[in-house]
Amino acid sequence: MPWIIPQSIALVLKFAPELDKRIRRFLNPTNDSWKVDETYIKVKGEWKYPYRAVDSEGNTLDFMLSAKRDGKAAARFFRKVLKAKHTQTPRVITVDKNAAYPVAMDELQEDKTLKAETELRQSKYLNNVIEQDHRNIKRIVKPMMGFQSFNTARRTLRGIEAMAMMRKGQVSGINQGNSVSQARFINELFGVIA
Repeated sequence: MPWIIPQSIALVLKFAPELDKRIRRFLNPTNDSWKVDETYIKVKGEWKYPYRAVDSEGNTLDFMLSAKRDGKAAARFFRKVLKAKHTQTPRVITVDKNAAYPVAMDELQEDKTLKAETELRQSKYLNNVIEQDHRNIKRIVKPMMGFQSFNTARRTLRGIEAMAMMRKGQVSGINQGNSVSQARFINELFGVIA
């Protein structure tokens, strides 16, 4: 008998990307000091890499799940973050010692996607803001014991990240940690009558 996805998981896979898409226009602007890092999760027994960026205040800029951890993936992630309407062009980007980030920065500065004045700081210790932010995502993902497909992981992470942005108070009209206003906002967003 084929494995059947429980209804609650099917709902998460359906509505998580939609929630992420709908909250984007309500996100408060972030600042120009970026902290970028990638972490890892298991998908079908293999490591995959969620790239994540926050500003100096811990507000999420964006995220992207990648099969690889290289210069091309990092450049693709930077392009995605730069397109977000709630972000501004970075003055400084702090990353860890991963060799992929300078390659990505060079590519983006060469094709004028990123200003030449943007500073890349490679420091293991200045990135503590995002390292702590990873914990919240890992806390939710770890009990899942990995994902069965890349698409399932990507869609689920979109919902987890969207809810994290709401919890942080990044959405206009929602105070940090106020679950009542979060629920009200989601009801309004999807036209649910409470």
